[in-house]
Amino acid sequence: MQKYLAKSNPPETIQEHTDNLLKNYQTLRKLYPEINIDWYLLELVCLLHDLGKMNRLFQKKLGNDSNGSGVGKEIPHGYLSVAFVPYSKLEDLGYSEDEIQVVYQAIARHHERKKDFTEQEWEAEIEELSKQWEIFSYERLADNADYSSEVDPIYFYPEARIFEDEDTVGSENFKNYVQLKGLLNRIDFAASAGIDVELENDFLQESMEQQLANFRKKNAAADWNLLQKYMLQHQNENVVVIAETGMGKTEAGLLWLGNHKGFFTLPLRTAINAIYTRVTKEIVTDKQAQRVGLLHSETYSQYLLHEENTEMEIDEYYTRTRQMSLPVTICTLDQLFDFVFRYAGFEHKLATLSYSKVIIDEIQMYSPDLLAYLILGLSYIDKFGGKFCVMTATLPGIVLDLLHDNEVDFIQPEEKFVSERVRHSVEVVHTEIDSAFIEPFFAGNRILVICNTISKAKKIYSELKAMFPNKKVRLIHSQFIKKDRSKKEEEIFEDGQKDNPESCIWVATQVVEASLDIDFDLLFTELSDINGLFQRMGRCYRNRALDVDTNVYVFDGGEKVCSGVGQFIDKTIFMNSKNALEKCNGALAEVKKMEIVEQIYSTEALKESEFYDELTQALNYVKGFDSYELDKKEVRSKFRNINSITAIPSTVWQENKEEITRYMEILAKSSKEVSKKVSKKEKMIARTNLAEFMLNIPDYLYKKSEGEVHRINRYETVIEFNCDYSEDIGIIMQEKQKESLFF
Repeated sequence: MQKYLAKSNPPETIQEHTDNLLKNYQTLRKLYPEINIDWYLLELVCLLHDLGKMNRLFQKKLGNDSNGSGVGKEIPHGYLSVAFVPYSKLEDLGYSEDEIQVVYQAIARHHERKKDFTEQEWEAEIEELSKQWEIFSYERLADNADYSSEVDPIYFYPEARIFEDEDTVGSENFKNYVQLKGLLNRIDFAASAGIDVELENDFLQESMEQQLANFRKKNAAADWNLLQKYMLQHQNENVVVIAETGMGKTEAGLLWLGNHKGFFTLPLRTAINAIYTRVTKEIVTDKQAQRVGLLHSETYSQYLLHEENTEMEIDEYYTRTRQMSLPVTICTLDQLFDFVFRYAGFEHKLATLSYSKVIIDEIQMYSPDLLAYLILGLSYIDKFGGKFCVMTATLPGIVLDLLHDNEVDFIQPEEKFVSERVRHSVEVVHTEIDSAFIEPFFAGNRILVICNTISKAKKIYSELKAMFPNKKVRLIHSQFIKKDRSKKEEEIFEDGQKDNPESCIWVATQVVEASLDIDFDLLFTELSDINGLFQRMGRCYRNRALDVDTNVYVFDGGEKVCSGVGQFIDKTIFMNSKNALEKCNGALAEVKKMEIVEQIYSTEALKESEFYDELTQALNYVKGFDSYELDKKEVRSKFRNINSITAIPSTVWQENKEEITRYMEILAKSSKEVSKKVSKKEKMIARTNLAEFMLNIPDYLYKKSEGEVHRINRYETVIEFNCDYSEDIGIIMQEKQKESLFF
């Protein structure tokens, strides 16, 4: 029998590769029989998708010269595999023309290769392929393949999408195509990586029950609270709930998820890392922890920190995470929701979400563009059969209106989950933030000062440091290199514990608004917007009842606006927040906070704001794209709204040049040169260590300074940014480079 290779490293025949696909097909069907897919058609495309690899040019490329020399242009194998679709059999089985077209298209585009060949070149190669088919034998094909050189190009040419003139997302053709191609991709990726397409979630529900049993060992009357019970009772519905901080939203989300495949999304990496650590160390067993994934831009480096606690090899764990094969994944929005742009190759994400449950936490933290993508993404998930729950301490009123406008089906409890407790008492100060005002409060207190911009934070820090030269005064913002930022996060976490007896002052930007579980005695903050203010207040008296006259001082700018307003803080929202704050002097109940957010972020109140314009424009912008108009690289750039450069300050570079150079040399080594070969893990460790010296520089700031570009290899460079740097202050710019970015 003639052997045809599917890949060469390690060698694997088409038959062997297809057998691995069919194993994963059976796994998927066994674990998730409820998926809305025609299982026969999915099995069929698994069988046929790689038969085009029999062509001589592909085999020659893999070194399988026994199959003939082959000359001319190699045509991507997916476009050749369509010749084996058993059209007549599908027609006899009752499949419609549209359904058969979906089969052709899923096979032709399973790799989304560019069409750079003519119809005549394709026909010639199809004719030549018939000779290979005559000597090919694979018992699993049986009557499931029927070679034909008479295939109408309309079935698979990129310029002839079968649903291009339809209401794309709502059309059955589109949904059938996304499901079929998306699940074929998932199964194919898993087979190529040598992993299972899915691991079963047979542990989370039991783990949550064990959690409750552990609580009852300490308190026999312990039980899930009203929020958690509500989520348990509505596991099979889309849910939007408002619950104050400290109500156990993480547990509520996991109870709603139960033993289903699920994704838990949060806005910030630090919050995601904290939830991941808590779930893997406190909620599930050590063995189950390797079925909980962490997915964001620094996944591998985080896995290195947890490597000793997992039985699975770190590369396999990382691959399973990236392939969405784990039953529970904690991730950022951009890792999941970029499918809303419907770029070439997005289908595997939406197909996976069609049988998954998605938890959205802290929705109020998203910028207008990300909120738009989230709303649109939830509408797609709903249409495709997936489930979602939104859990948030404060819910902008416009979110509910937009969900309704986009015909998203969901339920809400009649009551908010909020206690009667009061944690904060506010004094509004009608001036700009002032270090002299803060000075008298230092004795015996742990103080948190939050400014809207880095430049304002540096100014206040310098003044307070001069006032208290021998006391603990610290600064944290985004413009520290990673290793210094990590140290500061650890230090502020320790200082921010309510039982810590040491007095201190931490000056910060919005990097502490969420994710850090800290509980300071006093908060002094600039007003940003009311939502951000309430997030900041959560860093003071986080989980204790009010026992002082005032613990929050808000500087509203007086006759001026606060720093950052009109730049990244919407002026309309700021002024509305400032007016609402006039009624907030004194004790402020949690329910009152929720009501204020709903009012200020209602559709009516936002109509004249830039926030509203950006949100609606982003929605219309994404809806306006034709499916497959963009490629993945374009989408990643648009979705992340990239406006910063990753760089190493020149001072840091010079001080650590030897170490930095060593990491760059490891990354420069080619895996093809045996003498220089390094493992994937070695490279990832080098990349992780190199990132410890990096920070993000605003694009506009980078353009004001000279930066030297150091090339690592063909694909990677490292930028040395021309500035001074201090581990206490961060980057130090020249006068002409003054910055005001809020992070």
